[in-house]
Amino acid sequence: MQQIKITLIVTMVALVLTACGGNQAAQTPTISVSDIQTMAVSSFVLGLTQTAEAMPSPIPTDTPVPTNTILAFSTFSPISGSTTPGALLTSPTASCYGLAFANVETIPDGTKMKAGQKFTKSWTVQNTGSCGWQAGFKFTLISGNPMGGSTLTLPIVVSPQAQYQISIPMIAPATAGEVKGTWRMEDASNSFFGESIWVDIVVEGVTGTKTPSVTATPTP
Repeated sequence: MQQIKITLIVTMVALVLTACGGNQAAQTPTISVSDIQTMAVSSFVLGLTQTAEAMPSPIPTDTPVPTNTILAFSTFSPISGSTTPGALLTSPTASCYGLAFANVETIPDGTKMKAGQKFTKSWTVQNTGSCGWQAGFKFTLISGNPMGGSTLTLPIVVSPQAQYQISIPMIAPATAGEVKGTWRMEDASNSFFGESIWVDIVVEGVTGTKTPSVTATPTP
């Protein structure tokens, strides 16, 4: 397209020179080939400028907004030597206390008793746990008839695997038949542990006292 414009310009200049050639008297400015080239180059540059101005300007693209980056923080570790509540560091464990029946020392099961008869029931038990029984632990009734027996408070420490004899004074009840009471050891927090042990007796039948009959004395 630019070559067509240059050709048209050159043709127009030639026509002007021809028209003016017959009038030698009038002094018309002479246009040299260099001037024609200069005019052609100027027209070409003007065309490039207009073409560039007519072209749409590039639409700026949006710059993506940086997104927030989640920072990973290190897990907190307690400083060595710092004080931390023990409940947060340890989980609950099973009781270390244990008790097993070893032997009956007095009043075997099924022993016959008279109503109101006094006796002392004795058992031998063993500490089968890994912790010693502490003074203050209680041996107490958990079911049945106490038969007048009271809770026993342990007076000494009983070491693991050691045996201990428990004795409780009792009284046979006035009700005839089999009577049973079950006992168990409990620690300082009132939690029972170990095997249950019991006393089992048979109260013999209670008979009423005969009232002597009164014989009427005849009147003389």
